[in-house]
This record gives sequence, C-alpha cells and structure tokens, in this order.
Amino acid sequence: MHRTPAVVLLTAVLAAPATGCADVEGLQSEGDLGTVHAPRTLWKNLRPAPPERGQQPGTAAVVPGLPAVAQRSMRGVDALDVVRADVTAAAAQDGGTGRLVDPRAVQRLALCTQAVDGGPGCPVRPRVLHDLTGDGREELITALDIDGRLSELRVYTARDDGSIVRILSRRAVLEGVEVAAEHLAVREPSSNPKYVAVADYVWDPETGSMNLEQLTLDDCRALPDSPLSADRSPCAR
Repeated sequence: MHRTPAVVLLTAVLAAPATGCADVEGLQSEGDLGTVHAPRTLWKNLRPAPPERGQQPGTAAVVPGLPAVAQRSMRGVDALDVVRADVTAAAAQDGGTGRLVDPRAVQRLALCTQAVDGGPGCPVRPRVLHDLTGDGREELITALDIDGRLSELRVYTARDDGSIVRILSRRAVLEGVEVAAEHLAVREPSSNPKYVAVADYVWDPETGSMNLEQLTLDDCRALPDSPLSADRSPCAR
C-alpha cells in the first residue's frame, strides 16, 4: 500500500489558507493580529537628578543619639525612642523635602506621650521582633502611621559595636506586612482593585540592608468585618 510521507502531510497543513478552519482539529485562524509596534519612549531627554550622598531611603544608616545596646539585642530597646530619633535625624537631613521621611512625621510623633506604648494617640505601631538577617538575633520592625492611609515602615538592627542601624525604610500604604524566615513582604494596593502589589525584601550582607528581591501581584484579600461600598476596593484601607 502506498504511504504519503509525513513531511508532505505537514507541508499541506502549513499551506492551508489562514482564513477559516483548517482540516486538522485545533488549527484555526486568529484573524488579523494587527501591526507590531516598537516601544515609544516618552520624555527621553529628561532624567531625574541623581540622589545626593545619604539621600536614598533604602540605604542602611546609623540612627544618631541612641545609647549602645548590649549583646546586639533589640529586645530591651524602646521602639518609640528609635523611631523618634530616626525621624528627627532624617527630617533634618532631607531638609523637609520628604526624600527620607514624610514631612508630617515629626508632627505626628508629637502626639506620643511618655507612656510605655506612647499613649492612645501615638501613631507608632507596636514593635515586632523577628530575625531577618539570619544571624539568630531579632530585628525591630515598626511603622509610623502618617494620615490613616500612608505609613513609614521601619526596620532596625544592632551592629557589633552596639549602634542601632536602620536597614529598611519604606513609605507605603500598608495593606499588609508579613514576615517569614528571612523575608519581609509588603502588600500595597495596585491600580487594579482586584490585585495588590507584593514587594519581597531580603537581607543583603554586602549592603547591610534589606533589599527588594521580587515584586509580584497577588489577589486582593477582602478585609474582615469591612462592608464594601460601590466605590471602595475590598482591600484598600
């Protein structure tokens, strides 16, 4: 019996017209896919000025004016004292430009009293201790709420000489903050109400700071006990 070579059959299929369905199941025309255009660069002659030395928010920085801690432990450290010293120094350094800290942060800190937790009106969140550097010692994680939506997230560690160092600063709408092993993930609303942006930070021993490792999108999680209005995202604060 005469057999038609497979290469002839394949040639016949590929030569079939692209309009309508082909004889082979699953091969169909997708119509006119349009013209492929190269990306168009907007404002290509405009570039931002480079940051001045020490003007990058994510850069590790020693917090001035704090006593040295013993045994590199952050357990006995008052989070409010650390945040107050850090924000005061950052505001003085950036001259109120908001590059390092929100200009309203100092005013917000004035609401804190001398109470252990800063009092009922204090916008500094309760501290969380978690080992993010993998050295067996816990870092201090906290945040300063600015206006009910925007917050200043801060992470601190202690060096061998006892100095307290800020290893992460992030101004964000904190939809959620999660820690797991040596990862810290920040969840923020995106422009699409169905998704949140998730920034995953990990310890970088070369820079001595928490660096962004991955940025992804995740499904929006509805907040419990929060009825939604027609114009409200289910995960927006």
